[in-house]
Amino acid sequence: MTDFNAIIDRHYAGHPQLHHILTTHSECVARKALECLDRRGIDADRDFVMEAAMLHDIGIIRCDAPSIFCPGTEPYIRHGILGAEMLRAEGLPRHALVCERHTGAGISIADIERQGLPLPLRDMLPVSVEEQVICYADKFFSKSRRLDEEKPIEKIIRQMEAHGADTARRFALLHERFG
Repeated sequence: MTDFNAIIDRHYAGHPQLHHILTTHSECVARKALECLDRRGIDADRDFVMEAAMLHDIGIIRCDAPSIFCPGTEPYIRHGILGAEMLRAEGLPRHALVCERHTGAGISIADIERQGLPLPLRDMLPVSVEEQVICYADKFFSKSRRLDEEKPIEKIIRQMEAHGADTARRFALLHERFG
C-alpha cells in the first residue's frame, strides 16, 4: 500500500494552506469515487482508488494559481502531467496515469489542438475503471470555494459543455456509468 500522506507531506512541506486544500479536495474525491463504485456495484481496486484519488492533484504545487496558494510557474492545465512526472519519480506509474487522465472528462489530441493547450500532443483520456471513476468524482468538488460542498450535476454539465461537445459527451458517458 502506498503511503500517500508521506508523499503529499514531502512535496507540500512549507505550504500548509495548499496542503489543506489538496488533502480536503482529494478526500472528497476519494469518498465520492468509492460511493459511486458501491452504488453501482462496480468491481474495482478500492485501495488504488483511495490512493490515486488522494494523489491525483499533487501537481498543483508546480502551477501558478495564487488564488489557491499554488506557488509554481506552470499553467494550471498542466497540473495533471506535472503530477504524473512527480509520481513516476516516486515509482508510481499507475497513479501517474490517473494524474494525466483526470482533467476535465479527459483531454483528447483534438482538444489539445483545437484549444491550443500547452500539453503534450497525446490522448489523456481515462481508460481503467479506477481512472474513470476518479475523473468523474473530481468534477463534483472545487479547490477554490467550499472544499467539501458537492456541486450539482447541472453545474458540472454546463462546465463540461463550455469545453466543447466532445468533452460534454465524454462526461455524459461517465455520468451514465457512475452517476
